[in-house]
Amino acid sequence: MISHLGPQFGVADGIALANKLKKNNQVCAVFTGDGGTSEGDFHEALNVASVWNLPVMFCIENNGYGLSTPTSQQFNCENLKDRGIGYGMEAHIIEGNNILEVYTRVKELVEDMRINPRPILMEFKTFRVRGHEEASGTKYVPKELLQMWDLRDPLENYCAYLQNEGILTEEIQIAYKQEILKEINDGLEIAFAEPEMESIVSNELNDVFQPFEYLEVKENNKKETLRLIDAISEGLKQSMQRHDNLVLMGQDIAEYGGVFKITDGFLEEFGEERVRNTPICESVIVSAAMGLSISGYKAMMEMQFSDFASTGFNPIVNLLAKSNYRWNQKADVVIRMPCGAGVGAGPFHSQTNEAWFTHTPGLKVVYPAFPYDAKGLLATAIEDPNPVLFFEHKALYRSIRQEVPTDYYTLPIGKASILKEGNEITIITYGAGVHWALNTLDELE
Repeated sequence: MISHLGPQFGVADGIALANKLKKNNQVCAVFTGDGGTSEGDFHEALNVASVWNLPVMFCIENNGYGLSTPTSQQFNCENLKDRGIGYGMEAHIIEGNNILEVYTRVKELVEDMRINPRPILMEFKTFRVRGHEEASGTKYVPKELLQMWDLRDPLENYCAYLQNEGILTEEIQIAYKQEILKEINDGLEIAFAEPEMESIVSNELNDVFQPFEYLEVKENNKKETLRLIDAISEGLKQSMQRHDNLVLMGQDIAEYGGVFKITDGFLEEFGEERVRNTPICESVIVSAAMGLSISGYKAMMEMQFSDFASTGFNPIVNLLAKSNYRWNQKADVVIRMPCGAGVGAGPFHSQTNEAWFTHTPGLKVVYPAFPYDAKGLLATAIEDPNPVLFFEHKALYRSIRQEVPTDYYTLPIGKASILKEGNEITIITYGAGVHWALNTLDELE
């Protein structure tokens, strides 16, 4: 999870998708409180899980308050279970403070999900008798409500049940508590004995990215003249052939071949499991790509237009970008970003918004200007275990042609090409800016 609640649901979808592709009969469980169910990612994730019939158990701990906001001010349905039904999935309400009911019902449902994979929503009716965190306290909770839930304390009630059944004696209970207390105190001693944390800037910077050793795959001598769009399509196809764990996701990328036809024919060659049409829900598909990465897959998401990244912004800059730094988890994800103006597409399909992401540690941004660069850099971006945003200027798709090697090859990310030399000025640019600069220099020769 990240502090911006919601993307964990999409990650669960991605892990469940990987389980489904592996046919391993595993189930992914993902948790939230009642407050998190108001986030858009929750609804997107339920929709995708239902449409793709993914083995995900969505677990809602309905404890009556999102920090201090009561559920009456959070949602207007009688039960959160109803939200699952609304998305066409099985849903259940469970007494969350009854240990036996929680254990037996969850066990029963999970065993059935392994045989009949599907998403299920579970609403656990429970309560939080302490604050959301240590600072917030519980002054906002009516005393009679706290007293009512104190009577439902799961540990006290289960303990009493075991005693009534003759399973637990006072002596056994005391022995358990002493054993647990010793474990806690021994752990505290180990922790307190450790030296204070020390770090230097270089160590922190090195933790931002997963180590990646670039391996050059040299180009062949046979070449063909390709447009930028053809080079990208060919490079993507050859990466799909090279990496059988690469999954493509995006709106209209399967039968339709993508709005720019870059994935035309991919469905027939690679199948619907690896070339996946998605609902219109950018945020959860970014998170699902992260889930695939966690499960050992490579994921490429086509952001139909880079403008639409605004609705997937949170998981890009907070989940993909920070996962390696936060918990040493690679985000082996490429997001293709068709961008740019000059094709009469209007204000919502024409932005060149790479600057939103070049300021974010943990992301790599690639923006080729020529077909040769585009094919080789896309191959490297897919090889790289770090998240890469791959920008493609739409005005260059069919206007720029170049000789490109026919086989698979790679080019290093972050190394500039020197296109013209002089003695007066240095111009550093990328994408369409390269062509503007070259044209201007020709005019001013």
